[in-house]
Amino acid sequence: MRNTEIARVCCLMLAWCLPMLSLSANAAPRKPNVVFILVDDLGWNDLSGEGSTFYESPNIDSIAARGMKFTRGYAACQVCSPSRASILTGKYTPNHGITNYLGAPAGEAWRKFGRNDSHLPPPYAKELNQNEVTIAEAFKAAGYKTFFAGKWHLGQEGSLPTDHGFDINIAGSQSGGPYAGGYFSPYNMPSIEDGPAGESLTLRLGQETANFIMANKDEPFFAYLSFYAVHAPIQTTPALWNKYRDKAEAQGLTQNNSRFKFDRRLPVRQVQDCPIYAGMVETMDAAVGTVLKALKDNGLDENTIVCFTSDNGGVSSGDAYSTSCLPLRGGKGRQWEGGIREPYYIIAPGMTKAGSISDTPVHGIDWYPTLMDLAGLQVPAEQQVDGESLVPLIKGNKLPADRLLYWHYPHYGNQGGEPSSIIMGQRWKLIYYHEDGRYELYDLQNDPGEQTNVASKNAEILQIYKDQLQLWLKQTHATFPTEDPKFEPAKREEHWQRMSGELLEKLEKEHARYLSKDFKPNKDWWGSVQETKD
Repeated sequence: MRNTEIARVCCLMLAWCLPMLSLSANAAPRKPNVVFILVDDLGWNDLSGEGSTFYESPNIDSIAARGMKFTRGYAACQVCSPSRASILTGKYTPNHGITNYLGAPAGEAWRKFGRNDSHLPPPYAKELNQNEVTIAEAFKAAGYKTFFAGKWHLGQEGSLPTDHGFDINIAGSQSGGPYAGGYFSPYNMPSIEDGPAGESLTLRLGQETANFIMANKDEPFFAYLSFYAVHAPIQTTPALWNKYRDKAEAQGLTQNNSRFKFDRRLPVRQVQDCPIYAGMVETMDAAVGTVLKALKDNGLDENTIVCFTSDNGGVSSGDAYSTSCLPLRGGKGRQWEGGIREPYYIIAPGMTKAGSISDTPVHGIDWYPTLMDLAGLQVPAEQQVDGESLVPLIKGNKLPADRLLYWHYPHYGNQGGEPSSIIMGQRWKLIYYHEDGRYELYDLQNDPGEQTNVASKNAEILQIYKDQLQLWLKQTHATFPTEDPKFEPAKREEHWQRMSGELLEKLEKEHARYLSKDFKPNKDWWGSVQETKD
């Protein structure tokens, strides 16, 4: 070929390539993926990365190590359904109307529990309102493939995940726990096929999420993994029970005969040594590891926002009495820090500095605007969120000084919680009790365990917070409990005496038995033996 012809061909090729190069240079960067991981009933210090010396959670700890840890991260409520609705809507609980876990009785129906409480809790919304533009709907409208796996507990048919913006729903239903079949297959649950006998539900949900990630690696996705774990019933495998039973013995915990302390209305666990619960934490952590591995193996870890949190505090009283939230007071269902402070982690690639920490109080209502902001999207105009974007904190800046946060729970918790409302700043926390109108003011800077009510010594702070809280309750049209005309104080006192005596003694024996060398919960360990044959 002559030189002139070679030059002509080269020019033609260059002319053809230049527009392609230009298109490539001007192409918009791919939208970041989002993986949101929500655990049920996981306490603030139920992770090794948060200070637990008994539970093990290396995969979850790695999320905090790669991203930002919020040491004052809070759920929107001390029980599950309200918190879950707040994450999805960005709203305080009175503003979306779900103020208690779905299925809880209200009004006169509350008496059936026989607790002889002084008030009757108010009604509440029984499903997520269709008028809400959920965070899933917002991401879907922006072109994201949306996925949900696990616990929903925000309504039944007509108000399931697929009715609120999720393209795919695995195992999400009106149920608050795996009550039909437990944590090991057969599950007998809607929206999920049973796996091999003995398959772990927790590991299955992690694998389903990983499968979704692999199948959608070439398009932006919003994956919401909502574990049923570590909610009751507490169930694990013989192998994991043995591991943590031996660990408890090595730490000198098996001889402990005083695991509980009575606080206000129920016994509260004071030590982390339950080998069944520890096994559940490890299994859940392994499932998180499966998801993180799927991101890395598919080259998505540098373009995926990863979030991790819990819906309320650990269960230190009520339910399975499975963990201790110390040094925080209380736990799930209760108005103190143990009931609402949570692990709260965000990895925002290119934005978060690995291992960064913020002590600014942040709330479950903040997830929605934060994720929209991180993805470069606008919160839909018709969705009036109460939360704030945490992107300034993630970038190392600050939010408005001493932002005030709120909680409203006009119900009685199964775990001893009292009808109450809360207002909190950076230092001060005020709790208002609806039964008798009393206030508790805590200086969280100097008393994070909420042992000393300093209301009488801080009249000015008390008045400012009281006024602001009452204004907020009025603005949100909050509902309140009403006095029960059939209330008998003597019967309530008798109930509390039984809780502090008979129940506490029963719990001490039962939880000591979990650590007995010959412990066997039932004939087949909840059908979990199959999982450990390898």
